[in-house]
Amino acid sequence: MIINSLELSNYRNYETLSLNFDKGINIFYGDNAQGKTNILEAIYLASTTKSHRGSKDREIIKLQQDEAHIRMKTEKNDISHRIDMHLKKNKSKGIAIDGIPIKKSSELLGFINIVFFSPEDLSIIKNGPGERRRFIDLELCQLDKVYLYNLSKYNKIVSQRNNLLKQISFNRSLIDTLEIWDEQLVECGKKIIETRERFVEQLNTIVYEIHKKLSGGKEELYVKYEPNVDADVFQEKLKRVLDRDIQMKMTSVGPHRDDIMFMVGDIDIRKFGSQGQQRTSALSLKLAEIELVRKTIKDEPILLLDDVLSELDRNRQTYLLDSIDNIQTFVTCTGLEEFVNKRITINKTFRVVEGTVEEHCM
Repeated sequence: MIINSLELSNYRNYETLSLNFDKGINIFYGDNAQGKTNILEAIYLASTTKSHRGSKDREIIKLQQDEAHIRMKTEKNDISHRIDMHLKKNKSKGIAIDGIPIKKSSELLGFINIVFFSPEDLSIIKNGPGERRRFIDLELCQLDKVYLYNLSKYNKIVSQRNNLLKQISFNRSLIDTLEIWDEQLVECGKKIIETRERFVEQLNTIVYEIHKKLSGGKEELYVKYEPNVDADVFQEKLKRVLDRDIQMKMTSVGPHRDDIMFMVGDIDIRKFGSQGQQRTSALSLKLAEIELVRKTIKDEPILLLDDVLSELDRNRQTYLLDSIDNIQTFVTCTGLEEFVNKRITINKTFRVVEGTVEEHCM
């Protein structure tokens, strides 16, 4: 799959914008706060239904406007497709694929496979468990429709169970109604735990080899899934912590509290790793994500690199750039000098200045 073109209307700082892309490496360069990342965000949003920044639709729409539009044209095996997205300030977004509206935003996930790499990802190792769960969920939701369904259902059950726990804290007679929610929570939660376990096992095999090369053979990185509760004792533990859940008015066990462990030797680098170890591990993780998508979909993902090169030393820059051969890539940076002597083929460049984009072919 490749992205051929992107059109924006009233999106962030763009009143109108129309761009045609190359199937190779496309670079957006210019000073900070000019609108480069907004273009990558629009591509990600039109592919996954969500902003990588976590922004709400009303925050994306240009100031003093009520709606925004994205149109993205793609191609796979010589077959063209069009994604249209209509963002509204006070209503749910509208999405159409090839002119046919879809009922649920989730139907778009997996249509295009995106790997997004930003400076914030370099902190994924040292950040809290929520960031690492988000990494797992974003990738699995693109690759596995069943996982997407189970995760969505599970999150709704947790929310409903939490509301019931609040009511029980004031009216204990409602406790008997909790059993049906617990059964659903366990049934759905077990499926999520099992899928995550398989995913992290696959990821560990790939990330181990990448990290060993990145560290010059000096370090061996192991990624391990840390479920908050094992699937076979989920029901039992849920009953054991019931009083605590009622007191806290929230569900304290389940895959919504999972984590991933990163070990170099016997050191947990989430807590005790150096900044260099954490950054190298984060880069290994994102590169492993690319390879895992390749193996799963039997195709190349689309790569978005948002001002990442300036955060990496020369060796890591070279390794990253060598790894994106044959992948359609969109890069933001402050200047093209970052690519000098990198022996990388730049297919198109776009200079971004205060919401205007000037295109150059290389």
